[in-house]
Amino acid sequence: MTDKHILQKDGEHPFAKYVRVLGKGKKGSRSLTEEESIDAMTMILNNEVVDLQLGAFLMLLRKKEETSVELSGFAKAVKSFIAAPEDLKADLDWPSYAGKRRHLPWYILAAQLVAQSGHRVFMHGASGHTANRLYTIDVLRELGLPVCEDWASVSSALENQNFAYMPLSSLSERMAEIINMRNTLGLRSPVHSFARLINPLNAPSVLVGTFHPVYSGLHQGAGQLLDYHSLSVIKGEGGEIERNPDNAMMVRSTIEGELTEEEWPALFDRRHVKAPEMSVDHLRKVWHGDADDEYGIAAVISTAALALKALDEELSQEQAMVKAKRLWKERNKLLI
Repeated sequence: MTDKHILQKDGEHPFAKYVRVLGKGKKGSRSLTEEESIDAMTMILNNEVVDLQLGAFLMLLRKKEETSVELSGFAKAVKSFIAAPEDLKADLDWPSYAGKRRHLPWYILAAQLVAQSGHRVFMHGASGHTANRLYTIDVLRELGLPVCEDWASVSSALENQNFAYMPLSSLSERMAEIINMRNTLGLRSPVHSFARLINPLNAPSVLVGTFHPVYSGLHQGAGQLLDYHSLSVIKGEGGEIERNPDNAMMVRSTIEGELTEEEWPALFDRRHVKAPEMSVDHLRKVWHGDADDEYGIAAVISTAALALKALDEELSQEQAMVKAKRLWKERNKLLI
């Protein structure tokens, strides 16, 4: 590994040029090219930058807002560092990086429906970077669902349950370090955005949930640049891949390089009141059929329908919803 303090012959640090590209004023600054994005992120992952440079770089990107080209370049750099076994396959990549604070993480139950339908679902994500949020890894552990720290356990979980979750810290310690700088910097960094695009197992279908609508188009464009067979982006509840059934849902996709948009109508005429508490046990009871939750069940079924349609673009919205409703009715209640 190169010493991160090494200087060039002219006395300038090699990474300084990337800070300058982003920060040289309104007229002098510009976005990074894909080649520059890959090189800059490679230096960061190799720990070849000093902390001052990293903080400046991340916040300049955050203020400017990333481009699809930058997101694609960063994701390509990270993918080159992730040593997943070539023979380990998944059908659907499901990133989970936001956490929930308003509604329970119904998307976890949706992912189980998709897995029970025979599709191999690989979920990855981060936790603890934002206070007062309920994160996937904690919920999975409480529900007794697989959390994998290495590729052998991912392989076993996918074989046995068609579902595996791996924390970002196991995929890339450096990425996990950067994402946890959120409380130091006071803002989320671009890592929160491009981590959703890394697709470690190169699954043919990728789902992305965003919080800010502007990022939907950026991720859609990045999916096209990354040559993913199928990538679908929604403004998800809380930033996760979860349908809010009270609202219409716009799905922006790239399918074999073609950009498409499709709106899914709201499922209810009136909005539901937020639940008074975030109880993981309530998720379990709803799955078992011991409790009812109109909003939650609709979120599960419609999120599963979104995933099923992403896996099979020949399905219509209506067909995907019918299939998801059947899967819910026939679910294995003993799983959780």
